[in-house]
Amino acid sequence: MSGARRRPRLIGLTGGLASGKSSVAARLAERGATVVDADQLAREVVEPGEPALAAIVDAFGGAVLGADGRLDRRRLGAVAFANAQLRARLEAITHPPIRALGAARVAEALAGGSFLVVYDIPLLFEGHREAEFDGVLLVYAAPAVQRARLQLRDGLDDSQARQRLAAQWPIDRKLPLATWVIDNSGTRTATRLAVARWRRQVMGTADAGVPAAVGGRRPGD
Repeated sequence: MSGARRRPRLIGLTGGLASGKSSVAARLAERGATVVDADQLAREVVEPGEPALAAIVDAFGGAVLGADGRLDRRRLGAVAFANAQLRARLEAITHPPIRALGAARVAEALAGGSFLVVYDIPLLFEGHREAEFDGVLLVYAAPAVQRARLQLRDGLDDSQARQRLAAQWPIDRKLPLATWVIDNSGTRTATRLAVARWRRQVMGTADAGVPAAVGGRRPGD
C-alpha cells in the first residue's frame, strides 16, 4: 500500500575469495545500505590487547606478530592455511568474538533505523548461517577468475592461491544455496548495474516477503 512503512531487511552477502564481494558491498553502501564486514570485524578482534590476539599467540607462537606487536596476517595465514587442524584451531579462537561483535553491529544498525543491513560473511554457507537472514546474495566469479584475481591481489603463486581457495567451499557449490546471484566475472559497469537492479527490486518488494530470485541471474540460467 502506498505510504506503508517498509520493514528492515537483513541480507547476508557472500561469495568466494576474490569474487568481488567488497566491490558489491561498496556499491550497496553508496546506495544507502549499512554494511557490516566480517573481515573488518576479524581485524578488530585481534587488535593488541584483545583476548583473541593473546590466544592466537599462545596457539601459534610469537612469530605471528609483527615488530609493532600487531598480528601479521600473512605470516599467520601461511601457517594456518597449510594445515586443516591449525585452521580449525584458529577459527575456534576468532569466530566467537567475530560473531558477537557482528551481532552487536547489526542490532545497532537496525535500532538506528537502517532499512537495508548487509552482513558480508565469506564463510556464510560453510558456517550454515543462511537461516539468520532474509536472504543471501552470492557474488559469483568463475573459479579461474577467482584464482587469477587472488594471485594478483595477494601476491600468491598458483599453488598458494589454490590452497587458499581449497579452504572454502567451491563457488559452484554455493550457487544453488543463494537467494540471489550477481555475476562479477565481467566489467565493473555490468556489476554496478546489477547491484542497482538488485537493490531496487528487493527494496521495492520489501513488504511482500523475500522473493526467490529477483536479483542477478545464476550463471548459465
